Amino acid sequence: MSARRQLSLNLFVYPAGHHEAAWRYPQTGLDTLQDLGYYQALAQRAEQATFDAIFLADSPVLPENIRYAARFRLEPLTWLSAIAAATSHIGLIGTATTTYTEPYNLARQFAALDHLSGGRAGWNIVTTHEGKSPLNFGLDAHPEHGDRYARATEFLDVAGKLWDSWEDDALLADRASGVFADTAKIHPIRHVGKYFRVGGALSTSRSPQGRPVYVQAGSSEEGRSFAARFAEAIFTAHQTLDGARQFYTDIKRRAVALGRSAEHIKVLPGISAFIGSTEVEARRLEEAFDELIQPEFSLAELSARLGVDFSRHDLDAPVAAELIDRQGKLASYSRFKLIVDIIDRERPTLRQLIRRLAGARGHFVLAGTPERIADEIQRWFEQGAADGFNVMPPWMPGGFELFADEVVPILRRRGLFRERYAHRTLRGHYGLPRPESQYAQARRQTA
Repeated sequence: MSARRQLSLNLFVYPAGHHEAAWRYPQTGLDTLQDLGYYQALAQRAEQATFDAIFLADSPVLPENIRYAARFRLEPLTWLSAIAAATSHIGLIGTATTTYTEPYNLARQFAALDHLSGGRAGWNIVTTHEGKSPLNFGLDAHPEHGDRYARATEFLDVAGKLWDSWEDDALLADRASGVFADTAKIHPIRHVGKYFRVGGALSTSRSPQGRPVYVQAGSSEEGRSFAARFAEAIFTAHQTLDGARQFYTDIKRRAVALGRSAEHIKVLPGISAFIGSTEVEARRLEEAFDELIQPEFSLAELSARLGVDFSRHDLDAPVAAELIDRQGKLASYSRFKLIVDIIDRERPTLRQLIRRLAGARGHFVLAGTPERIADEIQRWFEQGAADGFNVMPPWMPGGFELFADEVVPILRRRGLFRERYAHRTLRGHYGLPRPESQYAQARRQTA
């Protein structure tokens, strides 16, 4: 009898928490947000709860809204290396952009993280379209949406060749013969493409997982095509079970059409839970956070997402949907579509909409008892909408501690989540195969 399918759970870390006003909440530890010990303790707590991974988002630019929100950025690979030293099993997923980095440097960094952690590295692949990022890299504007994905495709081709450039048995370290490495099994990649020229090989041997787990978060048409081809885990945002199920089915179908196994892609929507001992207590907690919202910040965020200046609109009037350009440049972005769907479906006032989005930037926000949170997770998991979730606590560390202490035991009692780790690598946690080096594969096929 095959083992029962089980959830994957990641802890998605935002410094203060995922609610935009989390930093103003009295129980958020503002004095520790740039303290190494705080993050190590958080990762250790997630490891005690047997989470699959801890995940850090990133952007290569200071957010323009820093005046009103705790949105500073810690560089992920440095951060995760420190987490690796304090943990032994939990996966380590960091964000890095293909638009504003180079394949060789990035391949070296992730190979080092995978080696030093014993095979726990994951790469959240982003193409970056935030704000003034280009100005930090000598450019005047972002590449066009399609060009960013074309560059990303070639980037992954190059990085994959680099991670494969040492065959698994190339490192001999044979004291008797004096041969350290079998150079016949180390391959300069000699890549020449539209965006990159890279000689290779990589400057370190093949890492425990072969390469990091590929994670991707785009839900646009280009993003879905890219994810179906490359991603092994997909972070996604949905407001409804039906919407999540449609995305899940579409991604799995696309992957199978490309010759991949549907089981080798984990679809992981975000969930941000306000947890109380009663439904009333949970709703009051959410309302307490929403009372801390600063409309100037929220309206600027919404205006940037939808391309409409809402700063002078009446907060208690319905959102002026007729002003939104549904065929414009922003319309291709998944978060634009998500917000427009909320407006069309619910006809909210502007105040209701900014409160709806404040909890987790369009991810699923739920207030309730631990049982209700577990019920909803189980419903999405069993009804073909998710393979697991990115847990996005409204505030840190208390919001996560509540989830770990109250919700995880319920999921375990229902047989939906592990009691202990069965593997030491992120690929093992996700049930993913270790990829064979393309050079070793070619050697085997011609033997």
